[in-house]
Amino acid sequence: MTTTENIILNQVQIDQKIKRIAYQIYETNASEKEVVVAGIIGNGFVLAEKIITVLEEISTLKVTICKITINKKKPLEAITTSLSVDDYKHKSLVVVDDVLNSGTTLIYAVKHFLEVPLKRFKTAVLVNRNHKKYPVKADFKGISLSTSIKEHVQVEFSEKGALAYLVE
Repeated sequence: MTTTENIILNQVQIDQKIKRIAYQIYETNASEKEVVVAGIIGNGFVLAEKIITVLEEISTLKVTICKITINKKKPLEAITTSLSVDDYKHKSLVVVDDVLNSGTTLIYAVKHFLEVPLKRFKTAVLVNRNHKKYPVKADFKGISLSTSIKEHVQVEFSEKGALAYLVE
């Protein structure tokens, strides 16, 4: 159960961050006809869907969604996507996750797509924790947060709304 003391972002703030990320993606891809938004299974995919909803409202881009399935506990296992390689080859692609913690999940997702020639490749996260152990960065981020190693950021998307909060 969360208390108001550890809430980082409430529903209104998350909606604002999503809208801003969508505008940044559109600005970066304004000269493109199509962009692929690939969400990492779980909250990354939910966030990707929300970003796409805004992108479709504000732009004429053809937006294709892709689900990235990765075992977050064992990222060396095979990574799969809901699209075939030909569906995103030579296109602009944005990989989306909810929180950039150590960078493990994001770096392995990035590695998967680096094996395919892309026109442009960017990353987006709602919360960037600044505790990376891998040299990966979020090109588009809702908020950057310096936390202790013991603290974790949790994002919840539900029918009632969305919250991002800090847990120890």
